[in-house]
Amino acid sequence: MPNFAEQSEALQALDMAQPAVRDSLERRIFRATVIVLATTAAAYVLWQLVDLLLLLFACALVSLILLTITNALRHRTGLPFAAALGLTVFGILALLVGAVTFFGTTIQGEFAELASRLPAAWAGVQERMGTSAIGAAVLVRAQALAPSGQAIVNAATTTLAAVGGALSGLAIVLVGGLYLAAQPTLYSGGLLRMIPAPARGRAAETLDAIAVSLRNWLKGQALGMLFVGIGTGLGLWLVGVPAAWAIGLVAGLAEFVPYAGILLAGLPAVVLGFGQGTSTGLWTIAVLVAVQQLQGNLVMPLLQNRMVDLPPAVTIFGIIAAGILFGVAGVLLATPLTIVVLVLVRRLYLGEDKHEVLASADTPSVPPPITASQD
Repeated sequence: MPNFAEQSEALQALDMAQPAVRDSLERRIFRATVIVLATTAAAYVLWQLVDLLLLLFACALVSLILLTITNALRHRTGLPFAAALGLTVFGILALLVGAVTFFGTTIQGEFAELASRLPAAWAGVQERMGTSAIGAAVLVRAQALAPSGQAIVNAATTTLAAVGGALSGLAIVLVGGLYLAAQPTLYSGGLLRMIPAPARGRAAETLDAIAVSLRNWLKGQALGMLFVGIGTGLGLWLVGVPAAWAIGLVAGLAEFVPYAGILLAGLPAVVLGFGQGTSTGLWTIAVLVAVQQLQGNLVMPLLQNRMVDLPPAVTIFGIIAAGILFGVAGVLLATPLTIVVLVLVRRLYLGEDKHEVLASADTPSVPPPITASQD
């Protein structure tokens, strides 16, 4: 039985031997109809699988983090890839376990204090607001908008289900990212082989630009999260807000979604601050505003000059659009998805060179694309 190469040569010879047939109008209409129907069907299937695609994208981000650390470790130590990857995974796990061991009790106490002080602080804020006509009117409207007991139970049930789904999704993302990082050549080569040979070189450069842009964004985002967490915790601790470091931890972790850290940490911080007194509440607002201004006007612009150029307006509207289209998962992945879209637009639509797309000079060498002879 002939192999695929022999069958391909035979079919090519047969096609060359047959005279060219001019397409009729009916054939062109039929072909165009099939293309439109196939494109519509493919778009519908992709939309139905959007949750799976977002999960794969999150796995790719985790893989990119692991590979970035692994390649840096190999560059400094000369270790083999498998040993460097294993050391990376072990180091991250050891760092997490060590953080929980050394700071877990303190953070647990901080969150316990936060949970115990919030009701009393809110009661104090209500009491102060009740002394003025405007404050009393605001309280009356707020109480009218308060949810019923059944609504609270339904919301708690929905939240618990969402938390369970998020934990299972997180486990899948971590395991999937590890698998992708363990065999990057296998998956990247398979992806390139799905692209027609004439377009592989341009596709490889585009994928490389996406990978470098995402890697640079991850570096900048990690530094930004660290600044927001430490700045918020330290500032609130200095002005005397209880559970300051717990609020700082929440602010730093939530900053993975730009501007979300200050927003999520702002409400409990302000409530606790005014629960301590009016001056403490005002200082709390000042700290939150200062951290946000430094983050938006100093830290992130400096990081973007070295990392990835992503205008703030594009970031905000990208988060809104991803939230409308994909829900909570879209909000969490909105910024890296926006980066991917921008790179694709600049490369495929505007026709910019790869080095024009990349905002950082730290560009790795691109491996030669797979040619047709290697398939």
